[in-house]
Amino acid sequence: MAFLITTLIAVPIVGALMVGATRNYARGVALGFNLVTAVCTFLLWQSFDSTSPGLQLVERHSWIPAIGAEYLVGIDGLSLLLVILTSLVFPFALLAQRMDRGFCALMLIMQAALYGTFTAQNFVLWFLFYEMSLIPAFLLIKIWGGKKRDRAATKFFLYTFLGSVAMLLSFLGIYFTKGTFDFAGLADLAKTGDLLTGNFKWLAFAGIFLGLAVKVPLFPFHTWLPDAYETAPTGVSMVLTGALSKMGVYGFVRLLLPLFPSEVRTLGPWLLTLAVCSIVIAPLAAWAQSDLKRMVAYLSINHLGYCMLGLFAVTAATVRPSVEMQAALSGVFMQIFNHGITAAALFYFVGLLEQRRGLRGIDDFGGLMQRAPLFCGWMSVAMFSSLGLPGLNGFIGEFLIFKGSFAIAGSFTAFAVIGLLFTAIVFMRVMQTLFSGPLVRGGVTFTDLRPSEKWVVIPIALLMFAIGIAPQFLFNIFNSTVVEMARLLV
Repeated sequence: MAFLITTLIAVPIVGALMVGATRNYARGVALGFNLVTAVCTFLLWQSFDSTSPGLQLVERHSWIPAIGAEYLVGIDGLSLLLVILTSLVFPFALLAQRMDRGFCALMLIMQAALYGTFTAQNFVLWFLFYEMSLIPAFLLIKIWGGKKRDRAATKFFLYTFLGSVAMLLSFLGIYFTKGTFDFAGLADLAKTGDLLTGNFKWLAFAGIFLGLAVKVPLFPFHTWLPDAYETAPTGVSMVLTGALSKMGVYGFVRLLLPLFPSEVRTLGPWLLTLAVCSIVIAPLAAWAQSDLKRMVAYLSINHLGYCMLGLFAVTAATVRPSVEMQAALSGVFMQIFNHGITAAALFYFVGLLEQRRGLRGIDDFGGLMQRAPLFCGWMSVAMFSSLGLPGLNGFIGEFLIFKGSFAIAGSFTAFAVIGLLFTAIVFMRVMQTLFSGPLVRGGVTFTDLRPSEKWVVIPIALLMFAIGIAPQFLFNIFNSTVVEMARLLV
């Protein structure tokens, strides 16, 4: 279907303009345009041939011929998966709280930028959308954030800006050397070893790695994340963890691994060490937190660390069985999707706690199971999903990552398993204190889930069960992409 991707990108922008011109019902208008994007996403899914590993529904137009920049968009299995995830997270985030038209307009602009980032196939276009998504995020934290929002927004901007500059300089160097910004063309040059040579190749690799590592974020480039997630409004935190953080992982798959396979293999043990540190240290930091929102933020770093473990394992190891590579890559793709849903749900529940009492400290609640059993039950589903309980969506991705990584990078994966234990301790501590601990002052007035909140929580929880029990409908989206990627990385 011609121009379907362009339509998907354009609809939220039109929605932002409409919201800006609307005095009332800004959230309703924004949700209406999200419904249109959901329809476009469904049509994109229906038009996608899951048996073909290459780009599909490609739109190519001349844009800036002088610098080799084209309007080039298309999707493969990973792109489609992330488009679907974005279409799920944004309406979920908009329903989390009532905000004015400026807030809703910026959210729609960020949504359009994410669609562009996940479908662009030319670096200039990709970088434009990439930066376009960061500006609304900065403004949303800066204007509507909580305490210390100025510091958190400034830190977020500096980290992402410096990473983006490093990435831009690297790609400019590649362009001046090879004369193209096209991802496929650059990947073909990398296969034959003709992309770059000498020290300049390492400098380009370092710049792109830095920009993407900050965005994931990968240890030790993660220190901006807890402040930003803690300070941001609930809906923005949901989008930051559910969709925006996936740009970094997507960039590793789309840019770094295809363009610099030998460099990744050379630095493999060091990169795997960083991934293991993200997995193990982040839950330890979460264990030390008293603020629930900050705790969930650190656990988000932990779960994205699993993605990086799988990616670095399949590229860094010397012995890489094809079946195990495919298992690890499938786990990474599933973990990207599942973490987006589960982490957003956890931030939503923390937001509900804060709305009811104006507090979100672990010790500010207790005995909630007596007063709000539905709330506790559905929140437990999200927690167990994040923990990787079999039968829920979180288990699928983590199991496949560990299955593939153990056979390829066994020693690093063995250390990474410790992170599962620490994550379990963190969640058990939270559940014991919040749900079964002593009833704290004010706990009697704590209300259970309201009907409007049930309409948000229950569909997301049922999706967690559906993916955990019968995940094949998601595997079908990216199976051919995984097989092709594993073949190219051998």
